[in-house]
Amino acid sequence: MKNISVFAAVIIAFSWIVGALWAADRNADSIGTHGMGSYCRIVSLAPSVTETLFALGLGDRVVGVTRYCRFPPEALTKAKVGGYYDPNYEEIVRLRPDLVIMLAEHEAPKKHLQSLQLATLAVSHGKIAEIIQSITIIGERCGAGGKAGEIVADINRRIEKIKTRTRGLPRPRVLVSVGHGMGSSSDLCVAGRNTYYEEILLLAGGVNAIENKTVPFPLVSAEGIYQINPQVIIDLLPETGEKGRNRETILAEWNKISAVDAVRNKRVYLVAQDHAFIPGPRFIALLEAIALALHPEELRGN
Repeated sequence: MKNISVFAAVIIAFSWIVGALWAADRNADSIGTHGMGSYCRIVSLAPSVTETLFALGLGDRVVGVTRYCRFPPEALTKAKVGGYYDPNYEEIVRLRPDLVIMLAEHEAPKKHLQSLQLATLAVSHGKIAEIIQSITIIGERCGAGGKAGEIVADINRRIEKIKTRTRGLPRPRVLVSVGHGMGSSSDLCVAGRNTYYEEILLLAGGVNAIENKTVPFPLVSAEGIYQINPQVIIDLLPETGEKGRNRETILAEWNKISAVDAVRNKRVYLVAQDHAFIPGPRFIALLEAIALALHPEELRGN
């Protein structure tokens, strides 16, 4: 495994989720004079926040989003206010927002925006419980508490269904790739312990095959995967893959390490969905997809 500085270079490509995985414990912080639910010009500084706002039916109030906010499609029509690490303050001010919603680790943007007398709300998306809690916080703050309650109830129902159906079943050892398929020229970025992805795995009825507890996203070589020998491999990929690399190409790359249990038993699963990298309300779809891959007999169908 490589050191964490190498990891940092790889994970920058997924900056919209890495910030959420390192979220602080604080849930909300704001200034301003608006009352509950009176916000009508909202700026979002994270894809997961944008998805939450639209899920709550507040999309018509959103006036600005980051360049990484691609879901739902309506988000693409909103004004762009920079990226996760480089918000465009001039554009934010030009949009005259009455509320800017961000993640808890947006310390510098929060201070700068508050110095401009803009109201802010910070939520945490580092853990599943925080994602769910943020739906309630944003909903109540923006006058959509009823819809928030419906979304949270649906998520909890779906989680409980998975827990019930997988209770008492054998838990396979799972390797979660969060970078790319196993190519010949680079190592694999995988989800380590105490991460959002490990939470997903545990709820889905599996266990993390990675034992390293010090590096959240270690890099592992093909030789390292042989040593880990996972029973299942979940390869998370963006919907728009690299040019010249389709599902067949990626699976062929995994087949090069055919001595690994997961490959030999044809238990390598590709999840090519952008929401796999965005810890927002659609995390439940990722959880269901992984649970189905781990326990197809128990979870297939209704």
